Amino acid sequence: MVDNLWKTYQMGVEQQVHALQGVTLRIRRNEYVAIMGPSGSGKSTLMNLIGCLDTPTEGNYWLNGHLVSELNDDELARIRNKEIGFVFQTFNLLARASALHNVELPLIYNGTPAAERLDRAQKALEAVNLGTRMHHKPNELSGGQRQRVAIARALINNPSIILADEPTGNLDSKTGVEIMALFDELHRQGNTIVLVTHEPDIAEYAHRVVHIRDGKIFSDQPSSRMQHA
Repeated sequence: MVDNLWKTYQMGVEQQVHALQGVTLRIRRNEYVAIMGPSGSGKSTLMNLIGCLDTPTEGNYWLNGHLVSELNDDELARIRNKEIGFVFQTFNLLARASALHNVELPLIYNGTPAAERLDRAQKALEAVNLGTRMHHKPNELSGGQRQRVAIARALINNPSIILADEPTGNLDSKTGVEIMALFDELHRQGNTIVLVTHEPDIAEYAHRVVHIRDGKIFSDQPSSRMQHA
């Protein structure tokens, strides 16, 4: 839940840029929401705030009942690791590490014992149909397989929210459809998904589409998929 969120950047002495201007948005558990908007609309800023990568200039953000807009950097890092699973357009995988090692990284950061880490990482890869590729490095995997590794990594801590930023941006359309089918499955399993995209056909996979323009919410409505359901 974000309430009256502002993010202002100081550009020199006189000039301020209001990337977000009083955004209020409630996302419930197990919702599937797409955030859309052109470049410079504020959608990436909003995603960074929801993902605890940044703090608002003004306003409040609650995640699972915690007021995270008031936390310091260390506390934000802890919440990020525990509550939020990130999936990026560029996959953000370690090139020299196997799929398995890439997936277990968040567990290394939070001190999970090695045997449990391996077990959970293997299960996460099996959940995204990559059980047979877990010892391959990213350069031995296709774009779609790399994104599946990234999704498995995002799931490893059973996060409250999966945040996907243009998750099909570097994929061909057939592979993009496969990845979006995987998000459908994750949503059916009870995950809350927030998808940031500028592609209308990708946004339509979500159940609710929020349009941002000039730092404000322009519209918030069910996707046509839900309207026809």
